[in-house]
Amino acid sequence: MPPLFFRVENMTKDLCLRLGELAEKYETADFVKEDPSQFLRWYTQVRDVEVAAFTAAMLSFGNRKQFIPKIKYIFELADKAGGLAQWLCSGDFENSFFSPDGNDKKKFYRFYSYFDMKIFFRSCARILKSAETFGEFFRIKAESRAAECSVAVCVLEEIAKAFGDCAIVPKGKCSANKRVHMFLRWMVRKNSPVDLGLWKWFDESELIIPLDTHVLQEAIKMGIISEKASGSYKTAVKITEALKEVWPEDPCRGDFALFGLGVDAK
Repeated sequence: MPPLFFRVENMTKDLCLRLGELAEKYETADFVKEDPSQFLRWYTQVRDVEVAAFTAAMLSFGNRKQFIPKIKYIFELADKAGGLAQWLCSGDFENSFFSPDGNDKKKFYRFYSYFDMKIFFRSCARILKSAETFGEFFRIKAESRAAECSVAVCVLEEIAKAFGDCAIVPKGKCSANKRVHMFLRWMVRKNSPVDLGLWKWFDESELIIPLDTHVLQEAIKMGIISEKASGSYKTAVKITEALKEVWPEDPCRGDFALFGLGVDAK
């Protein structure tokens, strides 16, 4: 879906300064301690790092105390086979990842079953068998479609296509698709103590903020968006455009300001 553009009306000088201060406060190395971004540094090889980040992002919803142990379980299991990429490409996950009673229809996390996870793993394996890394796979796709659409639009569409049969990866055109945008933030933003900035070919200015409840609520409180705004793609783009008033080339830095404040306010 191509980006939407909005005229920003509510970004006063004081609000821009406030957002800048909040980003400075929350975008620190300590941010990762309780956040799923802690998994960005579980591995050192890019081939493992990127697919681990994608896996962590797709399971990062609901209660952190519930999904973080689930992500750890997958990585610890994969490490017995030599790392996540090896575990996936060798197909070892087919035999080592299963419900305690052997029923793959049982839930692994929330409404996703062990069977759903295996479909996800198979899709990840297909990508890693066709390219050295996740980043290389999507870079090639983006370059091949350069005359057709922007890098951001292409990558979003290609992720949806690569995981077309996978329930775990959100693909709704009207949805904010928070987990996908969080993964992209991790991969694209540079010079951050949190985000990795591995995808040099993807411009930070094209990122869309990962919109969740915390970000939405704080954006409403600050008057960045209307009280009637919903957690939609349109809202995510509107917030992103507003944040460009503070960070024209790196609007997703505002994710730390809004999300960090939202978590502290709980």
